[in-house]
Amino acid sequence: MNEEQFVQELEKRGISLSERQIAQFRRYYELLVEWNGKMNLTAITDREQVYLKHFYDSVSAAFQAPFDGPLTVCDVGAGAGFPSIPLKLCFPELHVTIIDSLNKRITFLDELGKELGLDNVRFVHARAEEAGRNPEFREAFDVVTARAVARLPVLAELCLPLVKEGGRFISMKAAAAGEEMREAEYAVNLLGGRLKESHSFLLPIEESERNIFVIEKVARTPKKYPRKPGTPGKLPLVK
Repeated sequence: MNEEQFVQELEKRGISLSERQIAQFRRYYELLVEWNGKMNLTAITDREQVYLKHFYDSVSAAFQAPFDGPLTVCDVGAGAGFPSIPLKLCFPELHVTIIDSLNKRITFLDELGKELGLDNVRFVHARAEEAGRNPEFREAFDVVTARAVARLPVLAELCLPLVKEGGRFISMKAAAAGEEMREAEYAVNLLGGRLKESHSFLLPIEESERNIFVIEKVARTPKKYPRKPGTPGKLPLVK
Protein backbone atom coordinates (compact mmCIF):
# COMPACT_ATOMS: atom_id res chain seq x y z
CA MET A 1 0.00 0.00 0.00
CA ASN A 2 1.62 3.22 -1.11
CA GLU A 3 0.85 6.63 0.35
CA GLU A 4 -1.75 7.46 -2.28
CA GLN A 5 -3.56 4.15 -1.77
CA PHE A 6 -3.48 4.69 2.00
CA VAL A 7 -5.12 8.11 1.65
CA GLN A 8 -7.70 6.75 -0.80
CA GLU A 9 -8.62 3.75 1.37
CA LEU A 10 -9.14 5.97 4.40
CA GLU A 11 -11.23 8.33 2.28
CA LYS A 12 -13.50 5.39 1.41
CA ARG A 13 -14.00 4.91 5.15
CA GLY A 14 -14.92 8.53 5.71
CA ILE A 15 -11.51 9.63 7.04
CA SER A 16 -10.12 12.54 5.02
CA LEU A 17 -6.49 13.47 5.62
CA SER A 18 -5.14 17.00 5.19
CA GLU A 19 -1.74 17.66 3.62
CA ARG A 20 -0.34 18.15 7.13
CA GLN A 21 -1.65 14.77 8.28
CA ILE A 22 -0.25 13.06 5.18
CA ALA A 23 3.13 14.69 5.89
CA GLN A 24 2.96 13.53 9.52
CA PHE A 25 2.50 9.91 8.43
CA ARG A 26 5.41 10.31 6.01
CA ARG A 27 7.65 11.64 8.78
CA TYR A 28 6.44 8.88 11.12
CA TYR A 29 7.67 6.31 8.61
CA GLU A 30 11.06 8.03 8.28
CA LEU A 31 11.58 8.18 12.04
CA LEU A 32 10.45 4.58 12.50
CA VAL A 33 13.07 3.34 10.05
CA GLU A 34 15.75 5.67 11.41
CA TRP A 35 15.23 4.58 15.03
CA ASN A 36 14.81 0.95 14.06
CA GLY A 37 18.50 1.02 13.22
CA LYS A 38 19.23 1.78 16.88
CA MET A 39 16.69 -0.50 18.56
CA ASN A 40 14.24 -3.23 17.63
CA LEU A 41 10.95 -1.40 17.01
CA THR A 42 9.53 -3.44 14.14
CA ALA A 43 10.44 -6.26 11.79
CA ILE A 44 8.51 -4.44 9.04
CA THR A 45 10.44 -1.57 7.45
CA ASP A 46 9.39 -1.63 3.79
CA ARG A 47 7.42 1.57 3.17
CA GLU A 48 4.39 -0.07 1.53
CA GLN A 49 4.25 -2.76 4.21
CA VAL A 50 4.43 -0.16 7.01
CA TYR A 51 1.60 1.82 5.46
CA LEU A 52 -0.54 -1.32 5.20
CA LYS A 53 0.37 -3.43 8.24
CA HIS A 54 1.06 -0.65 10.74
CA PHE A 55 -0.65 2.58 9.66
CA TYR A 56 -3.79 1.31 7.92
CA ASP A 57 -4.15 -1.64 10.28
CA SER A 58 -3.97 0.69 13.29
CA VAL A 59 -6.57 3.10 11.92
CA SER A 60 -8.90 0.17 11.16
CA ALA A 61 -9.98 0.30 14.81
CA ALA A 62 -11.87 3.48 13.91
CA PHE A 63 -13.82 1.64 11.20
CA GLN A 64 -15.56 -0.36 13.94
CA ALA A 65 -15.81 2.11 16.84
CA PRO A 66 -16.00 5.93 17.00
CA PHE A 67 -12.77 7.82 17.72
CA ASP A 68 -13.86 11.38 16.96
CA GLY A 69 -13.97 13.95 19.74
CA PRO A 70 -11.71 14.52 22.77
CA LEU A 71 -11.76 10.93 24.02
CA THR A 72 -9.11 9.77 26.48
CA VAL A 73 -7.29 6.80 24.96
CA CYS A 74 -4.78 4.51 26.66
CA ASP A 75 -2.67 2.21 24.50
CA VAL A 76 -1.15 -0.75 26.34
CA GLY A 77 2.13 -2.14 25.00
CA ALA A 78 2.06 0.11 21.95
CA GLY A 79 5.69 -0.56 21.00
CA ALA A 80 6.42 1.91 18.21
CA GLY A 81 3.06 3.65 18.74
CA PHE A 82 0.55 1.26 17.20
CA PRO A 83 -2.41 1.66 17.06
CA SER A 84 -2.71 4.92 19.04
CA ILE A 85 -0.36 7.27 17.14
CA PRO A 86 -1.92 6.61 13.71
CA LEU A 87 -5.33 7.09 15.36
CA LYS A 88 -4.12 10.35 16.92
CA LEU A 89 -2.87 11.57 13.55
CA CYS A 90 -6.30 10.90 12.02
CA PHE A 91 -8.24 12.25 15.00
CA PRO A 92 -6.16 15.10 16.51
CA GLU A 93 -8.65 15.79 19.34
CA LEU A 94 -7.80 12.49 21.04
CA HIS A 95 -5.94 12.60 24.38
CA VAL A 96 -3.51 9.68 24.16
CA THR A 97 -1.55 7.91 26.89
CA ILE A 98 0.82 5.10 25.92
CA ILE A 99 1.99 2.68 28.59
CA ASP A 100 5.02 0.56 27.72
CA SER A 101 7.40 -1.43 29.88
CA LEU A 102 10.52 -0.72 27.81
CA ASN A 103 12.10 2.68 28.43
CA LYS A 104 13.93 2.69 25.08
CA ARG A 105 10.59 2.65 23.29
CA ILE A 106 9.35 5.51 25.48
CA THR A 107 12.42 7.50 24.40
CA PHE A 108 11.52 6.91 20.75
CA LEU A 109 7.88 7.88 21.35
CA ASP A 110 8.89 11.09 23.13
CA GLU A 111 10.99 12.08 20.13
CA LEU A 112 8.23 11.02 17.72
CA GLY A 113 5.64 13.14 19.54
CA LYS A 114 7.90 16.20 19.32
CA GLU A 115 8.79 15.66 15.65
CA LEU A 116 5.15 15.22 14.64
CA GLY A 117 4.01 18.20 16.71
CA LEU A 118 1.52 16.18 18.74
CA ASP A 119 -0.28 17.68 21.71
CA ASN A 120 -2.23 15.89 24.43
CA VAL A 121 0.01 12.82 24.31
CA ARG A 122 1.97 11.29 27.17
CA PHE A 123 4.25 8.30 27.29
CA VAL A 124 4.49 6.33 30.52
CA HIS A 125 7.22 3.85 31.37
CA ALA A 126 5.42 1.20 33.42
CA ARG A 127 4.09 -2.33 33.43
CA ALA A 128 0.38 -2.46 32.62
CA GLU A 129 -0.22 -4.26 35.92
CA GLU A 130 1.36 -1.33 37.79
CA ALA A 131 -0.62 1.24 35.82
CA GLY A 132 -3.85 -0.61 36.55
CA ARG A 133 -3.27 -0.16 40.27
CA ASN A 134 -2.18 3.47 40.00
CA PRO A 135 -5.07 5.79 40.99
CA GLU A 136 -4.04 8.19 38.21
CA PHE A 137 -4.75 5.58 35.55
CA ARG A 138 -7.16 3.08 37.10
CA GLU A 139 -10.60 3.26 35.45
CA ALA A 140 -9.62 6.63 33.95
CA PHE A 141 -9.94 6.13 30.17
CA ASP A 142 -12.78 6.23 27.65
CA VAL A 143 -10.97 3.78 25.40
CA VAL A 144 -8.13 1.32 26.00
CA THR A 145 -6.48 -0.30 22.99
CA ALA A 146 -4.10 -3.21 22.56
CA ARG A 147 -2.80 -4.64 19.31
CA ALA A 148 -1.41 -8.18 19.30
CA VAL A 149 0.22 -7.79 22.73
CA ALA A 150 -0.85 -11.06 24.39
CA ARG A 151 -3.67 -13.58 24.38
CA LEU A 152 -7.07 -12.15 25.28
CA PRO A 153 -7.44 -13.71 28.76
CA VAL A 154 -4.17 -11.94 29.67
CA LEU A 155 -5.01 -8.72 27.84
CA ALA A 156 -8.35 -8.46 29.65
CA GLU A 157 -6.56 -8.29 32.99
CA LEU A 158 -4.01 -5.77 31.70
CA CYS A 159 -6.52 -3.47 30.01
CA LEU A 160 -9.97 -3.60 31.61
CA PRO A 161 -8.80 -2.14 34.96
CA LEU A 162 -7.81 1.01 33.01
CA VAL A 163 -11.23 1.47 31.35
CA LYS A 164 -13.80 3.70 33.03
CA GLU A 165 -17.35 2.41 33.46
CA GLY A 166 -19.18 2.99 30.20
CA GLY A 167 -15.89 2.98 28.29
CA ARG A 168 -14.48 0.47 25.81
CA PHE A 169 -11.58 -1.94 25.54
CA ILE A 170 -10.68 -2.54 21.89
CA SER A 171 -8.54 -5.59 21.18
CA MET A 172 -7.01 -5.91 17.72
CA LYS A 173 -6.07 -9.40 16.60
CA ALA A 174 -4.94 -11.24 13.48
CA ALA A 175 -6.49 -14.47 12.20
CA ALA A 176 -8.32 -17.18 14.17
CA ALA A 177 -9.12 -14.95 17.14
CA GLY A 178 -12.57 -16.38 17.86
CA GLU A 179 -11.12 -19.14 20.03
CA GLU A 180 -9.22 -16.54 22.08
CA MET A 181 -12.43 -14.62 22.70
CA ARG A 182 -14.22 -17.74 23.92
CA GLU A 183 -11.26 -18.49 26.17
CA ALA A 184 -11.39 -14.90 27.52
CA GLU A 185 -15.11 -14.76 28.36
CA TYR A 186 -14.57 -15.68 32.01
CA ALA A 187 -11.86 -13.03 32.52
CA VAL A 188 -13.81 -10.35 30.67
CA ASN A 189 -16.93 -10.89 32.79
CA LEU A 190 -14.95 -11.15 36.04
CA LEU A 191 -13.17 -7.85 35.36
CA GLY A 192 -16.35 -5.88 34.60
CA GLY A 193 -16.48 -6.24 30.83
CA ARG A 194 -18.95 -7.53 28.28
CA LEU A 195 -18.35 -8.28 24.62
CA LYS A 196 -20.32 -5.71 22.66
CA GLU A 197 -19.17 -6.31 19.08
CA SER A 198 -16.76 -8.45 17.11
CA HIS A 199 -15.63 -7.67 13.58
CA SER A 200 -13.67 -9.81 11.13
CA PHE A 201 -12.34 -8.32 7.89
CA LEU A 202 -9.52 -8.54 5.36
CA LEU A 203 -6.77 -5.99 4.93
CA PRO A 204 -6.83 -4.54 1.41
CA ILE A 205 -4.31 -5.69 -1.21
CA GLU A 206 -2.91 -8.74 0.62
CA GLU A 207 -6.28 -9.82 2.11
CA SER A 208 -4.94 -11.09 5.43
CA GLU A 209 -7.53 -11.59 8.16
CA ARG A 210 -7.97 -9.14 11.04
CA ASN A 211 -10.32 -9.27 14.03
CA ILE A 212 -11.45 -6.46 16.30
CA PHE A 213 -13.28 -7.04 19.59
CA VAL A 214 -15.10 -4.15 21.25
CA ILE A 215 -15.62 -4.89 24.95
CA GLU A 216 -17.66 -2.44 26.99
CA LYS A 217 -17.01 -1.79 30.67
CA VAL A 218 -20.29 -2.44 32.47
CA ALA A 219 -19.05 -2.75 36.08
CA ARG A 220 -16.05 -1.75 38.16
CA THR A 221 -13.06 -4.07 38.21
CA PRO A 222 -12.62 -5.86 41.56
CA LYS A 223 -9.83 -4.28 43.59
CA LYS A 224 -7.67 -7.42 43.59
CA TYR A 225 -7.07 -7.03 39.83
CA PRO A 226 -4.74 -6.63 38.10
CA ARG A 227 -2.51 -9.01 39.99
CA LYS A 228 1.20 -8.35 40.47
CA PRO A 229 3.43 -7.93 37.37
CA GLY A 230 3.97 -11.17 35.48
CA THR A 231 1.14 -13.09 37.12
CA PRO A 232 -1.52 -12.53 34.43
CA GLY A 233 0.79 -14.01 31.81
CA LYS A 234 1.76 -16.99 33.94
CA LEU A 235 -1.68 -17.69 35.41
CA PRO A 236 -4.36 -16.34 33.04
CA LEU A 237 -7.91 -15.95 34.33
CA VAL A 238 -9.50 -18.92 32.58
CA LYS A 239 -12.00 -21.50 33.78
